[in-house]
Amino acid sequence: MKILILGAGKMGSFLCDVLSFQHELAVYDTDPQKLRFTFNTQRFTSLDEIKAFEPDLMINAVTVKYTIEAFKSVLPVLPERCIISDIASVKTGLPEFYATCGHPFVSTHPMFGPTFASLGNLSQENAIIISESDHLGKVFFRDLYNSLHLHIEEYTFTQHDQTIAYSLSIPFASTLVFAGVMRHQDAPGTTFKRHMAIARGLMSEDDYLLSEILFNPNTPEQLKLIQEKLAQLQKIVDAHDYDEMKSFLHTVRENLK
Repeated sequence: MKILILGAGKMGSFLCDVLSFQHELAVYDTDPQKLRFTFNTQRFTSLDEIKAFEPDLMINAVTVKYTIEAFKSVLPVLPERCIISDIASVKTGLPEFYATCGHPFVSTHPMFGPTFASLGNLSQENAIIISESDHLGKVFFRDLYNSLHLHIEEYTFTQHDQTIAYSLSIPFASTLVFAGVMRHQDAPGTTFKRHMAIARGLMSEDDYLLSEILFNPNTPEQLKLIQEKLAQLQKIVDAHDYDEMKSFLHTVRENLK
């Protein structure tokens, strides 16, 4: 299969490494410097090169802020049969775009990022495939994710957004609150250092990505749950209530099973 990857960032480069030995691959980026370390693939910097390549599948791996803009820039030079796809963690605007783009599409979300995941061992990681996607596109990505030993779930666009609000908004918000109140520690403990590493990793992400995940329409409900639990804990601590603390900790342990 002839595959075009848009964007030679972390995920684009990772996909190049994974796909380049099984498929005829090309990667396109407007910044030639980012193409220096791509291996066993054609390197494109112009739309004319994409047109001549005639891909069967195009994977949009640009940063989430420019996902739809990148799609629109290359659509005029893609064959009508070409399946277009995204791997964005934020699907805002994509269902509407796909409905009018004139191409079969497949939308997925590999639930691991280069910041935290060990890309050499993804057996504990997950991926979501959007159920409204083209059948052949879903088959391709299911085979790809199976080859990476990912656990796969198939969700609608709506179910995806609900899942992301829970699985990303809660840890993102909790980490931002931790980092927002922290101060320098000359002798930090192990737990503090681990939280610090998570916070630094999170803050290395793009501001737009963080904002869009937290602006998910389902996020406010999740933030209210955090506020309610924090208020409950505050009340227990203020009262030095050992029985209530024991009950609280028991609930937390049950949640972690």
